[in-house]
Amino acid sequence: MRKIIPKTEEQKKKNKNQWMVGGVLIFVMVFSVLGYSLNNQPNNANTQVSYNGFKFTQSSGLWHLQKGNFNFSFVYNPQEVSATNSILNPLENYTGKPLYIYSDSQEAATDIYRNLFYNTGIVQRVQDACFVGKNCSAEIPIKTCDNNFIIIQEGNETQIKQQGNCVFIEGKMENLTQISDSFLYKLIGIQ
Repeated sequence: MRKIIPKTEEQKKKNKNQWMVGGVLIFVMVFSVLGYSLNNQPNNANTQVSYNGFKFTQSSGLWHLQKGNFNFSFVYNPQEVSATNSILNPLENYTGKPLYIYSDSQEAATDIYRNLFYNTGIVQRVQDACFVGKNCSAEIPIKTCDNNFIIIQEGNETQIKQQGNCVFIEGKMENLTQISDSFLYKLIGIQ
């Protein structure tokens, strides 16, 4: 049988439980806010890199560079990529013209798009295209090296090479964004 408890004692027990639950919730909320604010403090020691006279600032997971009237944003800073010795067409060859991209890596293609069109407007537009000999969807136009065309593809050898108006960026899948950043650094005169 259950013991009969007076209403006042039952109410005291209920109030005590409510205060304990409230105290625990306040404790969790206060320490959550403190943890979040301490975790989001910028670490100024690691947010800037100087390279060949250019200052890169890290923000929102990207490395930002102001060069002339252009704001560039890269996944990797120049110290994190290998410099390319490739001879590339100058940036002026891309200015005001359409740029076509075929890419095995969406992240690498986005890096090119962001830096040559979205952030800067250097090229007229960026469009997916299929390189002659590749198996692509019927909706994607087939382009050749008569057009400004960047082909980013997985390969055994890391390389950046220019053939006509085509740039071939090749390497291991996990390195394609790094290699694309290396191409961009060479193209805009950082490396």
